[in-house]
Amino acid sequence: MQDKQQYKPADIERAAQQHWDATHAFRVQADASKPKYYCLSMFPYPSGKLHMGHVRNYTIGDVLSRFHKMKGFNVLQPMGWDAFGLPAENAAIKNKVPPAKWTYDNIAYMKQQLKSLGFAIDWSRELATCTPEYYKWNQWLFLRMLEKGIAERKTQVVNWDPVDQTVLANEQVIDGRGWRTGALVEKREIPGYYLKITDYADELLSDLDELQGWPERVKLMQANWIGKSTGVRFAFKHDIADDGQLISDGKLWVFTTRADTIMGVTFCAVAAEHPLALHAARSNPELAAFIEKCKHGSVMEADMATMEKEGLPTGLFVTHPLTGKQVEVWVGNYVLMSYGDGAVMGVPAHDERDFAFAKKYALPIEQVVALGDKPYSLDAWQEWYGSKDGVCINSGKYDGLGYEAAVDAIAADLAAQGVGEKKVQWRLRDWGISRQRYWGCPIPIIHCDSCGSVPVPDDQLPVVLPEDCVPDGSGNPLNKRDDFLACACPSCGKPARRETDTMDTFVDSSWYYARYATKFGADKMVDDETNYWMTVDQYIGGIEHAILHLLYSRFWTKVMRDVGLVKYSEPFANLLTQGMVLAPTYFVDKEDGSKDWINPSSITEYTSPVTGQTYAWIKDGGLDFSETTLVEGRGNTSKVRISGTNGALNWFEETDKQGKKSLVIVSGNQVQISGMEKMSKSKNNGVDPEALIATYGADTCRFFIIFTAHPEQSLEWSDAGVEGAYRFLRRVWGFGHVLATEIRPQIGAERQLAGAKLPEALAGFRREIHLLLKQANYDLGKQQFNTVASATMKMLNALEKAPRDGALAAEVIEECFGILLRVLSPLTPHISHALWRELGYGDDILQAAWPEPLEAALAQDEIELMLQVNGKLRGAVRVAADAPKDAIEAAALAHEMAAKFMEGKPAKKVVVVPGRLVNIVC
Repeated sequence: MQDKQQYKPADIERAAQQHWDATHAFRVQADASKPKYYCLSMFPYPSGKLHMGHVRNYTIGDVLSRFHKMKGFNVLQPMGWDAFGLPAENAAIKNKVPPAKWTYDNIAYMKQQLKSLGFAIDWSRELATCTPEYYKWNQWLFLRMLEKGIAERKTQVVNWDPVDQTVLANEQVIDGRGWRTGALVEKREIPGYYLKITDYADELLSDLDELQGWPERVKLMQANWIGKSTGVRFAFKHDIADDGQLISDGKLWVFTTRADTIMGVTFCAVAAEHPLALHAARSNPELAAFIEKCKHGSVMEADMATMEKEGLPTGLFVTHPLTGKQVEVWVGNYVLMSYGDGAVMGVPAHDERDFAFAKKYALPIEQVVALGDKPYSLDAWQEWYGSKDGVCINSGKYDGLGYEAAVDAIAADLAAQGVGEKKVQWRLRDWGISRQRYWGCPIPIIHCDSCGSVPVPDDQLPVVLPEDCVPDGSGNPLNKRDDFLACACPSCGKPARRETDTMDTFVDSSWYYARYATKFGADKMVDDETNYWMTVDQYIGGIEHAILHLLYSRFWTKVMRDVGLVKYSEPFANLLTQGMVLAPTYFVDKEDGSKDWINPSSITEYTSPVTGQTYAWIKDGGLDFSETTLVEGRGNTSKVRISGTNGALNWFEETDKQGKKSLVIVSGNQVQISGMEKMSKSKNNGVDPEALIATYGADTCRFFIIFTAHPEQSLEWSDAGVEGAYRFLRRVWGFGHVLATEIRPQIGAERQLAGAKLPEALAGFRREIHLLLKQANYDLGKQQFNTVASATMKMLNALEKAPRDGALAAEVIEECFGILLRVLSPLTPHISHALWRELGYGDDILQAAWPEPLEAALAQDEIELMLQVNGKLRGAVRVAADAPKDAIEAAALAHEMAAKFMEGKPAKKVVVVPGRLVNIVC
């Protein structure tokens, strides 16, 4: 390494990546002779550029992949692109280009960025969900679901954006308006295709117990989303009719988990779309207007819980099934037609939502559950809400019954009338996959005037999406493409029309892990190889995907199992939810009240030594820090002048702390400091990985990402931290040069280390390295990668201080530096690869065995124990490693510090904690 003293990451990383490409280092196939390890990070949406969230996610996965490869596992780490979706359509509208071109261009660019980071990816398995080779199988499995009754076409109420002419998810409705257009969102009943995920609700819930490698909070989130409730479904009878026909067969059905409070019903509330509400609205203009208003409201549960409860009476009444009383029916804005039967019983004395509604509209509140002898109070009613510890009162024959007994008795009486039964209900709803958008997987259905909706035959798959459409924001462009629409009915041969709805993009991401783990045959969705690789041993992604993506993937896997494609029931054995990457945010207030967010790279900060306050300016915005004069230490400044430039008056002056503390700021360019927030385009606080790699190298970027925080914790970006990581790697490179030129030449022809008795200092150094290795191996098993990075820094510190004279010392240093390089290899693979080869350890560090601590290196002739007198630390005592208890006691009592602090008093007892301390009690 005589000519390679300088650390040049660009050259080093280029050479390493060329070696991996040339040797196909990460291309794998099923191999029953090896244990397998399938490491998968959630694939990216090809938005244009990688961000630091991507870098963190994939670096974590790469550390695990490389570690397991060196441990002898057959490792699969694939990569692909979640390439369909609305952002591509929006970009197409903005740039007037087809979404396909925008998407494929972004994929090419981001792929090069990923390669520049040196990830151990099997690129032969790359996929993009927007290619016919992939989405053909979305269509194929959808048709199998139709055959099995798991998929069906039905009409439901949805959020409709009248400008974009598309259905919006609940999360895309903001204050009643479409997130992109700002148009008032309507509630419409439109037909679409739904997957019966509810058929799998029980299994999806119970199988959570088998996912021992998942974070508990994620399992809880899924359990709550599935939402199993055990209660009673029953009906209020009525004689309300339309055109002589009883509405809903004369029954208003509701579901309750608190049947013990049924005698406290004082009203019923129905959704705006309920048949009773629509019937009443025909003769009530005020009610019709209220229903129209409800159609523009949010259907998100979080919003429903906090929104003001509003309603209007319908003038209709239903009959209480147990008391025979007439119960008034209201329309409530908090009742959703899509949940349960679109109606609820109102028990305001014992339900928070019903209480707020009853108080607002002066409806009766009747207590029917008592908690001991405590009097019911409208001011402290919450004590009765949700409690199952009371007994029924004011409930006739049910008085005195506790919760379970009352529910059983009431359910039995309702069942005897044929108007109720115990039932399990689920919060989970069927998955609507129809989207009125272009850039997605076509739903393989043909509409025929004679035959209705006809599935596309398997031999006509895939239904290929035209890639040359340019959306203009006026609806789905497929509706204007006769070459796509026009087709023949597969059943009767008559002219027919293709379905123009496309599939929800969650379909694409629900099975990509299984496609990676196959040979990509054109005639099969997956092959037998998937049963070798699956389940995924380690899945990595953000907590924001904890519910929908993971739930849909679990459902899709179970469907694939049930149609005979795979043998496994769960896709992901272990789940790691990495924390966010945070960076400082800055903004300038605009005249219209909005904020103009400024990237941190454009900001100069100054912290006043007088006040301790920090101020920020745009770098080229008029402040010249070259005229700053500071004396270190808060309040110890003589005078600070910052003058304006570019003709701007921007300056302040600080005097010393001798009674003259003053601060004057005049600046039109001052920026507000908003604090640390998640890196995002909206806050303009992202750091460009490409620029970082160009300046410091990929290894520096990787090491900083790993070292700075535990994978599950948020990571605060720090330019100083990046500089520190770079300095560390330069030191590693520099020590490699020293080893090659100064230390290695001392090693003789005959190696001496095996079985040699090492001098104390050299043995201590070697022991320190092996102890650090032992801890690093433990931390790798716990996925505490930040402490593994810390261990490598400690190893280098020890190497730099180690004794260097003599052949024996040289051999020990050579051994220990080899350990450091292998522990560094998963974190910083390029520099590790280069030094391993340059120093002659081997041709490829990936083929080297992972280091394990040697017992001989950890063994000690002597150990040091803390010396305490009456529980207080007074020094340390060295004893033979195998010294018996009496010898340790004698050494402690003979120690000069013991004699000093015992003050002539006899020892009452001596406590020895093996390997740690000895305590003399006087």
